[in-house]
Amino acid sequence: MITELHNNFDLQIASIPGSINTVEQLIEKVRNENNIAENDYANMLVAVTEAVTNAIFHGNQADPDKKVMITCEIKSEGTIVFIIADEGKGFDYYNLPDPTAPENLEKSCGRGVFLMKHLADQVIFSEEGNVVELSFKLNA
Repeated sequence: MITELHNNFDLQIASIPGSINTVEQLIEKVRNENNIAENDYANMLVAVTEAVTNAIFHGNQADPDKKVMITCEIKSEGTIVFIIADEGKGFDYYNLPDPTAPENLEKSCGRGVFLMKHLADQVIFSEEGNVVELSFKLNA
């Protein structure tokens, strides 16, 4: 269930693939209520769902008893911030393989953080890597 409080939205989901639909609904709600441009919306949708997918599968190991918490804050200066946290052990976000390196091009995973960094205006990992903050500056 999406909870709304003064330009903030909070959502807690189970670590199952079907929960991604609820996250997409949250992003759509934020888009509709804030008249977000198509390009900004697309960047948010991909980056946030990548972060949530990583939290579900890598952080919480798809354990349905573990939760992923998503907070969205609409800032007055035209920035939207999503914070995604999982209950996992985290990871070393400083030492990730480069998904564009020739030896990694054929791999079926390993592009999520790369996409987040290219689509969001700012990406900050905290805790042990199990919390990520994605900031998007909206185009007028």
